[in-house]
Amino acid sequence: MKLAFSTLGVPGLPLPDVLRLASAHGFHGVELRTHPEEPVNPGLSGAERARVVAQFEASGVEPLSVAGYTRVAGPGPDDPVVTELRELVDLAGDLGAPYVRVFPGADVDQPAEDADITAARRLATAAEHAADAGVRILLETHDSHRTGADAIRVLGLVGHRNAGALWDVMHTWLGGEQPAESYAALAPYLGYVQVKDIASADDTLPLGLGAGVLPLTECVDVLSRHGWDGWLCWEYEKRWYEAARPLPDLLTPGHDHLCRLLNESA
Repeated sequence: MKLAFSTLGVPGLPLPDVLRLASAHGFHGVELRTHPEEPVNPGLSGAERARVVAQFEASGVEPLSVAGYTRVAGPGPDDPVVTELRELVDLAGDLGAPYVRVFPGADVDQPAEDADITAARRLATAAEHAADAGVRILLETHDSHRTGADAIRVLGLVGHRNAGALWDVMHTWLGGEQPAESYAALAPYLGYVQVKDIASADDTLPLGLGAGVLPLTECVDVLSRHGWDGWLCWEYEKRWYEAARPLPDLLTPGHDHLCRLLNESA
């Protein structure tokens, strides 16, 4: 498996600095948080996108994903959502990133069946565009659809290989799924896996990997047992938790912890 980290852990950091961190600490790739406050976002010109590509190529680090905030199950008309999805796909395609991350984002008062159908319809439409760009759109296990069982209700309706799943191990755990259950549900659709650690279900302040309660050992074990060889991406949510320790201080021990888990599972 290859290792990456998300720029959510280093909010606003210029891309050259992000790439230097990845290279210095042994990470193979970077998940790019795609938001207007970040240096890489859909507003970049063609020349700016080409510069990003050149920076990645010079560093030897790979762009794993464009992590967007589109809420594919949210209420409202389809057109703005599909337009946003296509913009994210175009950015990923221009940068050479294989994946786009999106959220479910259904409102609490939406009937589950309606939210599933809405998300599937939008993903199916955008997946055609993603196929042309060589990109997969991944629905993250998050918010209204936090478990693997939730996510596959949507993806089973889409029926397109360019729409898949991103397994966020914290949300499936908070949703009451065991790692083996999450993997069994998501395996046919799985793009990559986000790892992280927290102190408890009531205290989600991000911690260094291995310092909390999330079942990272079990997650890596189930992936290894099934011969899965994709990406593990550390999503350290520094942007949302000012009190969290700086990510750069944790990158080497985090990398080493994941390598230990991989070696032990082998």
